[in-house]
Amino acid sequence: MTTDQHGHSVSNIGNSISRRVFPMRSGLSTGTGALMAGTLADAASEGNGPQLGRGAGKATAGTGRKKKSGETKTGYILGNATIITVDPKRSIITDGAIAVKGSIIEAIGKTDELKEKYSSLTFHDMNDHIIMPGLINSHVHLTQALIKGCADDVSLIEFLANRVWRMMGDYNEEEGKASADLCILEMITSGTTTFAETLLHSRYGLPGITQAVVDSGMRGVLAKSVMDVGTYASRDNIMYKGMVENGDECLKQAIEWKAKSENAGDGRINIWLGPRPVGSTTKEMLEQVAKTAREHDMGIAIHFCEVKQDVELMRDVYHQAPGDFAESIGILRDNTLLIHSVWLTDDDIRVIARNKANVAHCPASNSKLASGFCRVPELLAAGVNVCLGTDAATCDNAHDMFDAMRLAALIHKPRLLDPLLVPAETAIEMATINGAKALKKDHLIGSLEVGKKADIITIDFNHPRLVPNVNPVSAVVYSVKGSDVDNVIIDGKWIVKDRKILTMNQKAVMEKARKAIAQVLKKTGVENRSRWATGG
Repeated sequence: MTTDQHGHSVSNIGNSISRRVFPMRSGLSTGTGALMAGTLADAASEGNGPQLGRGAGKATAGTGRKKKSGETKTGYILGNATIITVDPKRSIITDGAIAVKGSIIEAIGKTDELKEKYSSLTFHDMNDHIIMPGLINSHVHLTQALIKGCADDVSLIEFLANRVWRMMGDYNEEEGKASADLCILEMITSGTTTFAETLLHSRYGLPGITQAVVDSGMRGVLAKSVMDVGTYASRDNIMYKGMVENGDECLKQAIEWKAKSENAGDGRINIWLGPRPVGSTTKEMLEQVAKTAREHDMGIAIHFCEVKQDVELMRDVYHQAPGDFAESIGILRDNTLLIHSVWLTDDDIRVIARNKANVAHCPASNSKLASGFCRVPELLAAGVNVCLGTDAATCDNAHDMFDAMRLAALIHKPRLLDPLLVPAETAIEMATINGAKALKKDHLIGSLEVGKKADIITIDFNHPRLVPNVNPVSAVVYSVKGSDVDNVIIDGKWIVKDRKILTMNQKAVMEKARKAIAQVLKKTGVENRSRWATGG
């Protein structure tokens, strides 16, 4: 009998989950063209939207009628596209259009209908494009983008103790900002519009990083790191001294940060708590985290059961299973994000489901570090909200959510020997509406619906890899790459136009990152050489 990492029979699990979860998923329905028009009053003017260049579609006036005296344009239409809405009906609209006024989606429907109804708005032709909600990266480390490629193909302890912590533990604020800018740049230009950062140390410069997110136009959930001991799992005093923090001071900084920065950038910034996992954070401190989160209305993002040693520590030291331990200290809530969650038992999953906590699945990181497989099909079958993240550049080497969707849709099939598990539709949900739900933003973003925020991306299908496009959902998950995204709109504002970012100086960001990593390598003495001979 074949078993997985948890000792379960894979054939029995796969068949059971397929029967329980997926018969209700008949795929996304195709729109018939019924106009979904908003009744919202015109929002404050955002201008006409840019004149798109070749490759992103030509912008034209709605019907050519003469503008009346005093009439102002307050939005635009994207049309002639296939729209994947991820709305409650999971509608797909062919030859579809979406009208935006201010920061809000005003209407969604057939192109001809919207052009007639909103004839004063600038029209952008998105022929041979897919329009879909902006992607939500539910787990990323902004300050590890700078050390991409510095910890590849090494053991976990070597990865953390001698590479990642050693280098980041000597960051100054300038280097922290350079890394954050680089990470944000990559995310935006590959279609991510919202992200959740889990462990921001005060040494990285919290005000500078906050401002970087605000200036970029992205939505960000920023979590202040919390810890009170320098261990990891069962390894005592393993954390580099530059990374060690005082728990009470961490909580104080988080509260102050929230008071200054919550809802900055027109509501795009939220401040959470990011306790380090059990081992780096004592039970008493985790209880303080839970209490602070309740009192100050803050979410919690925590690395949970990423490695087997995490489970062993909770059982050996606290004599509880992970789910029971987390529940007993009060950190399981509907605005708790359990990151990785690889080593869960059936009982743990039931406890997580009962408490309506969320799980952030990071398939690339779990694969590269050989952490194991998150039991995504089992979690979904139990009703747990599972979202998707890239994790850090050190353990993914990219922040491309299309890669994350593809991996999430692929790796669970062979694990349970069932090709029906985690279909493309589910992968898209994990990268959009499920992420929005985990971050308590599903009333605003995560789907394209009238009245929601206009967080929109367009994907250019004029590439041999994307032709033919007979199933747009499948194509997005299994064929599209982040480089295929050519337009990004956040809060109704054009952030990327025709593959050019409008809110950041791409050349300057990359040059600062190159200089910063050279400084970090020099002062830390960390060597990062290929196993192959390098040099002249």
